Amino acid sequence: MILLYNLIVLMASQLVKAAALFSPKMRLFVNGRRNVVGEIRNKIGPSDRTIWFHTASLGEFEQGLPVMEAIKDKYPDHGIVVTFFSPSGYEVRKNNAIADVTVYLPLDTPGKVTSFLDAVHPEMAFFVKYEFWPNYLRQLKQRRIPTYLISGIFRENQVFFKWYGGFYRKALQTFERFFVQNDRSKNLLRDIGFENVKISGDTRFDRVSKILERNNTLDFIETFLDGKMAFVAGSSWPKDESQYRDFVDSTAFDLKYIIAPHTTKPEQMQELKHSFRKKAVLFSEKEGKNLADFDIFIIDTIGLLTKIYSYADIAYVGGGFGTAGLHNILEPATFGIPIVIGPNYSKFSEAVALVGLGGCLSVKNKTELVQTLSMLVQNDDERIEKGHICSTFVQMNKNATEVIMKNISDV
Repeated sequence: MILLYNLIVLMASQLVKAAALFSPKMRLFVNGRRNVVGEIRNKIGPSDRTIWFHTASLGEFEQGLPVMEAIKDKYPDHGIVVTFFSPSGYEVRKNNAIADVTVYLPLDTPGKVTSFLDAVHPEMAFFVKYEFWPNYLRQLKQRRIPTYLISGIFRENQVFFKWYGGFYRKALQTFERFFVQNDRSKNLLRDIGFENVKISGDTRFDRVSKILERNNTLDFIETFLDGKMAFVAGSSWPKDESQYRDFVDSTAFDLKYIIAPHTTKPEQMQELKHSFRKKAVLFSEKEGKNLADFDIFIIDTIGLLTKIYSYADIAYVGGGFGTAGLHNILEPATFGIPIVIGPNYSKFSEAVALVGLGGCLSVKNKTELVQTLSMLVQNDDERIEKGHICSTFVQMNKNATEVIMKNISDV
């Protein structure tokens, strides 16, 4: 089976190289992996002590960050190596402050795995949430490097739980301990023979709860709002924008609108700006303008959304009307804001929980969205109560990092 797997990975790598000729994202994927080992050796010497964290993309990096910070505090003499699989994660966080080295993860071929692990020579390895690469896991086990899964989540339809999944089940034997988010994940692992499982919860709650401790002030947002209520649409896609556009354009509420799209390509931002009847301005165009004169503020840059949520009275989080996946609802939740999302959220346990509690409201179509947003604008008691549910939910579910740190081996 391992020979077949290696052949598939090799074929996939050739297909990706071909795709890179036509796709900018695939070019980043390929070019970013050309000299990973060289980059590592420039920063890590043979005698340096290291701890490795692997994250698939941006969301997993944010999820793993509380544990990275705790590890850094506990082992200040160790370098932190962070790897990304996806360009969308690496390109945003390649200059993060926590890691000594941040690189793409080389593809899971035996030779590349050997070269990578020889260069990093980690004393401990952490995989965040998912991504189980058999060659990496096999070599980590052979080298007797303690390996942990943090904020893991498992579902019945994964290959580990199928009759033909023995090859992947064997790879899971590398993990010294699984730190999972819920009972279902724990029970699924136990059903296939793994007892080294602990429910820690989701480290994202630790991450977002700390947001409250920092300075979230943005003077230009305060100027734009001019004391009025704020509707913030975060990480929205065109399908989301087509749903809330009527609410923005047709309602007569004394309300300001801040839109932070998921993608910020200049041509798309201009198209979005001109799709509204109300007066809109882009972040990139704000200099020299009186922002208070505008109704809509489109944030065509990255890195500001979390702070912007601190100004919201109502948050709409994108992704729920498409298939790309619902974006992070915990960031607005930690600020005590009622949240509105689309209908596709069943794969996101925090959304399922918050919808059940009433802090997050799911709508099926444009009509429901307008009705729901109008209710939240007009009914102060409902808006405040649902926001309180959200902030309480975050506070009640934090401390996963503490559980993890108490249950890992010392290096």
